[in-house]
Amino acid sequence: MEEKLLRDYARLIAQVGAHVVKGDEVWVEAGLDQPEFVEMVVEECYKAGAKKVQVRFSHAPLAKLHYKYMTVNELGKVNQIEIARLKYFNKHFPTKIWIDSDDPDGLKGINQMKMAKSSAKAYMKTKKYRDFADGKYKWCIVGVPGKAWAKKVFPNDSDEAAVEKLWAAILKTSRVDGNDPVKNWADHNASLIKHREKLKKLNLRKLYYKASNGTDFEVDLIPGISWGAGVETAPNKGEFNPNIPSEEVFTTPIAGKCEGTLVASKPLSYNGELIEDFSITFKDGKVSEVHAKKNQKLLEQMISMDEGAKMLGEVALVPYTSPIRESGILFFNTLYDENAACHVALGMGFKELLDVNLTTEEAKEKGINDSMIHVDFMVGTKDLDIVGIDAKGKKHQIFKDGEWAI
Repeated sequence: MEEKLLRDYARLIAQVGAHVVKGDEVWVEAGLDQPEFVEMVVEECYKAGAKKVQVRFSHAPLAKLHYKYMTVNELGKVNQIEIARLKYFNKHFPTKIWIDSDDPDGLKGINQMKMAKSSAKAYMKTKKYRDFADGKYKWCIVGVPGKAWAKKVFPNDSDEAAVEKLWAAILKTSRVDGNDPVKNWADHNASLIKHREKLKKLNLRKLYYKASNGTDFEVDLIPGISWGAGVETAPNKGEFNPNIPSEEVFTTPIAGKCEGTLVASKPLSYNGELIEDFSITFKDGKVSEVHAKKNQKLLEQMISMDEGAKMLGEVALVPYTSPIRESGILFFNTLYDENAACHVALGMGFKELLDVNLTTEEAKEKGINDSMIHVDFMVGTKDLDIVGIDAKGKKHQIFKDGEWAI
């Protein structure tokens, strides 16, 4: 891949995604697949003014070995070094960058129940620190090609060709096209914000979804809740773009206030495995049935992680003509596939869309879901219609045939 484009992408991540400014401390999480690109991101962070950049690498094959040989109790322990790290984070709120290159099937074959139990144990020991930090720091998630991921997306190509093709797709969907990517994103953010402001003015209380694949669903929205889109703001830290790419305008619904069935329009990568051809039915606001042709048990396990895993934390609107869907590529990665279609998320909601200073309990009282998971799955189709109902009971066509109608 052309070095200029990679450098442009690294600059975009530092300047727009994480919006690194003078004096920032930056924490980078990355896999071992593209170390040269990680170096570029670190350098661009320093050029943007970072005072210190730390990188922590991970490797899925090692995680697989841990899940194979360690006990649930050992996996669920959180040592004092990690606790100290969390305390430091909550005092200083470093900017975080995640560089994702994971194999979609990277943890296939592990004992998923063991993983779930150990994750739940560890989560309860770190929850208070994560809750405190929620919405208060700048962060960004981006993708780079790992060989296994690239081969999953382009199975008929050689390793080298697959990686090159995935690089090209990632750069294109991230609006890195040889021109100024920072300006490209300023223009794109303006478009997303335009739709966000239109939705805010409608003061919607309910959304109805209908599509020919069997989706027939309604969900209630929280009075006074904001909509998010593209650029976000962390208190005392400034603006940032948490997802590159991003095509969504989203909000948090009322937990426990939805009915009907959502049929997934794309596979879901969860815990290193794929759940395919599935649907989720809600009754009295909670998941009542799930059906999947592949990995039914994993889907059942996902909604059983805690009580909040059975309720919604996000509804997101993405037009069918999203550049990601029009690429014709199924990425097998939620960061990309969720931005190809309207989607919803089971689990944690976004208290910052109401008030970032709310405690977890205060947020729950106002209807924002609390959970150890936040898992997006895609429901957008070419014929998806979404109708909104405002506070006065007036109907508004929000989406028609998969596209914006406002």
